[in-house]
Amino acid sequence: MLLLMLSRTLDLARDRLGALFAAGWGYMLLLLLLNLAISRQMMPETGFSTGSYMLEPLPGEAAAAARERALRTLVVLANVATGFSIAVAYLRRVLLGERAFPLAFGRRHFKVAWKLLLLGVLFVAFFLPLLLLGAMLAPVTGPLGALLLLASPFIALMLVQRLSLVLPAAALDDTMSLKDSWHLTAGIGWALAFAALAVSLLAGLAAGLWVGLVSLIGDAFVPATGMAAELRSALVPMGVMVIVAWLFGSLHATAYALTRERFVEKVGLSLADAERAAQRRAEAERARARAAVRSVLGDRSGRE
Repeated sequence: MLLLMLSRTLDLARDRLGALFAAGWGYMLLLLLLNLAISRQMMPETGFSTGSYMLEPLPGEAAAAARERALRTLVVLANVATGFSIAVAYLRRVLLGERAFPLAFGRRHFKVAWKLLLLGVLFVAFFLPLLLLGAMLAPVTGPLGALLLLASPFIALMLVQRLSLVLPAAALDDTMSLKDSWHLTAGIGWALAFAALAVSLLAGLAAGLWVGLVSLIGDAFVPATGMAAELRSALVPMGVMVIVAWLFGSLHATAYALTRERFVEKVGLSLADAERAAQRRAEAERARARAAVRSVLGDRSGRE
């Protein structure tokens, strides 16, 4: 299931790259203008030493550093909001064939933002207890506690991925709840978590290549100051956000289609793939039911 999910995600990302630009070009332009304005505001007289405002070290003066840190935080939030708007438009183009107005931000986007924030909070809620438990067990149990300590972020990621179908569902106006997502990802939770980890690494690699390419071209042809330097600075965060929206949008489209058979062909899956996922869900449900029965019988025999 992991190889299926990864291969279909990458195939979808490759085959529907044109759909990403067709659906999200308005948001990409907004993203570029936003980062261009910030680059112009923050550019020093001698230009950016790293090529982009997002990579610049903070000023040494405390007041200036606090101001710039707050400004960068606001810019990151604006970039994320625009980035998931690209992902929403991309998902709707791929799964629904929608050709909407190139710029829109309404109730649907607020729902996706709320679900994204909720998943972030749940990740922290899952991660911190596991981290603390591993830290407490490590001095006592040695390798077992250390293993839990190292595995805690991945376990938290797996749990959050089990719930993450609410994101594409919200983008498609599906009323799927966290409980529904947990149920629908039964049997494929680990595959989804490993796929998310692999996509995260791939996104990091692609983002690094993008930053390196912009830096290489900028060092060769772009002056240290002026409009071209501001554009170079803006292209770095814009490109990174588009890459993340593209790859994770493709992953969530694939995972969502595995649980909603009417979309399987839209992402290059077959009905047999959806049936395999359904079989895994059924097996997981049966295993859970058997465990519950054994628990009840064990309690009863213990009382007798």
